Amino acid sequence: MQNHYARSLEKEVVRYKSLLDVGCGAYSPIKLFSNKMEYVVGVDIFEPSIEKSRAARIHNDYKNVNVLELDKHFEPNSFDCVISSDLIEHLTKDDGNKLITMMEKIASKKVVIYTPNGFFPQSEFDGNKFQVHISGWEIDEMQKKGYRVVGINGNKMFFGEFGKIRWKPKVFWGRIALMTQFYYEKNPKNAFGIMCIKDL
Repeated sequence: MQNHYARSLEKEVVRYKSLLDVGCGAYSPIKLFSNKMEYVVGVDIFEPSIEKSRAARIHNDYKNVNVLELDKHFEPNSFDCVISSDLIEHLTKDDGNKLITMMEKIASKKVVIYTPNGFFPQSEFDGNKFQVHISGWEIDEMQKKGYRVVGINGNKMFFGEFGKIRWKPKVFWGRIALMTQFYYEKNPKNAFGIMCIKDL
């Protein structure tokens, strides 16, 4: 299911030269196309994730820093695109809004933010306490910030914690969810995830 978001993201950013991947994690969706861009940098607070990403050669460079201190490490307008995937829901609303503001200052052309549609509970896993979901983000609040919103991964009723298919057999229900994703791209109200895009 991640490929749906990755391909949608690729269409938005691959024509640009530079990209900052905020909260990149170990397996950023840009791994499917980062080799088509000139310069991509990954940022994450969890060093083991950076090491896994570095081993996979997803980015050209890495910064092991707190994302809420981005403005201390990157100049305004220093990247064409700044993205975050599955990140802002791990922050409080205040911190999430602070991060969005910093991302918009560092980007010169586009910001893309992917997050679950509303609040989806998630606990710690893989030894990473930062994986807990703290906040939920709604379509209308992102639109008020000037973002256009695309639905990702079909109807949210199919998904449970960690974005896993809720029912068994998972292969069957995963295919059904896949069949719904194209409708929910343009009708994101009940989509599982939302990709929020702002052209600067």
